[in-house]
Amino acid sequence: MEVKWGKWMLKVERKPRLKGTVPALIGPLVALSLALAVSSLVIALSKVNPLVAYQYMFYGAFGSVRSFTETLVKTTPLLLCGLGLTIAYRTGLISVGAEGQMIIGGLFTTLAGLYMGWLPGFLLLPVLMLAGLIGGGLWGAIPGYLKARLGVSEVINTIMLNYIAYYLVAYLLDVPLREPPGYFPQSAQIARQGWLPYLLPGTRLHLGVIIAFLSCFIVYFILWRSPLGYQMRAVGYNREAARHSGINVEKNMVLAFTLSGAFAGLAGMVEIAGLHHRLLGGFSSEYGFDAMAVALLGKLHPAGVAIAALFFGALRVGANMMQRSVQVPASLVFVIQGLVILFVLMDELLRNYVIRFLKPYVEEESHGA
Repeated sequence: MEVKWGKWMLKVERKPRLKGTVPALIGPLVALSLALAVSSLVIALSKVNPLVAYQYMFYGAFGSVRSFTETLVKTTPLLLCGLGLTIAYRTGLISVGAEGQMIIGGLFTTLAGLYMGWLPGFLLLPVLMLAGLIGGGLWGAIPGYLKARLGVSEVINTIMLNYIAYYLVAYLLDVPLREPPGYFPQSAQIARQGWLPYLLPGTRLHLGVIIAFLSCFIVYFILWRSPLGYQMRAVGYNREAARHSGINVEKNMVLAFTLSGAFAGLAGMVEIAGLHHRLLGGFSSEYGFDAMAVALLGKLHPAGVAIAALFFGALRVGANMMQRSVQVPASLVFVIQGLVILFVLMDELLRNYVIRFLKPYVEEESHGA
């Protein structure tokens, strides 16, 4: 692509893609290192030794069995939402809707847990999982259909649907679903046999952690070991080439959004059935937004997404210890997350494209005879 800039011509060319594990790891590691380095400057402005602050953060996330299990609990929804976004991004779709899809998944889970609580546990738990998948999947299919059929921007659609999901749940908790006598905006508890079992006594570690890590293998199989995944990745590489090769581009776009929403909805199910056991306002804790950074840092691969989710889960847990110990605000984690996204995108640009300055641009003048 050539762009005129004053008297110069700028030419943007794509570099040959480097294959292998090492080149794929360099970018995220550099981005993470730069993010921590810049955040260290922010910490230093507070007259706190950055190394001491990071030491407390690490101890808060991994220093004991209880803290490590809490890190895994925070990792679970990040991982599930990140896996869902990986499917969408691999298909060339820019989804910002994991937050809303997670909320709707939690809503469907709660409704199933309240109105189907007569089922025994071995049936109710699969029903709750299915409800979360369906809720998130349906919410994801809406922007997918609008993008495929009408060409409407998926970014705007997913952002707007996040607001709709949030305020829909806020309304339901204000009137129809509010638990009697109605002092707090929350629903009644779902049936106890629908709670995800705890894995370790005295902690909040629940079965959802295993579900999340098993989902990594499912997403890997879908994307790299199935015809559907091949078609979705082909659409992500080049839609026109995929269309000319006989792939139904519109169908794959809708399916990608539906699957992406389903995994985010499963994250909502895990939060409701594993932790809160009822629908609460703000139960999603913005995991869906953080999952965008998780997917990018993980290079859109399930293994990388799992590691990135663990890192961001550790940030959430460790930041509280850092704030209590050295009075560095826990909100610093949002600075780190934003810097990670910035540096990952810069890495993608610098590794995949080269910008050349050509000789000064001279307009040709035609002279009449």
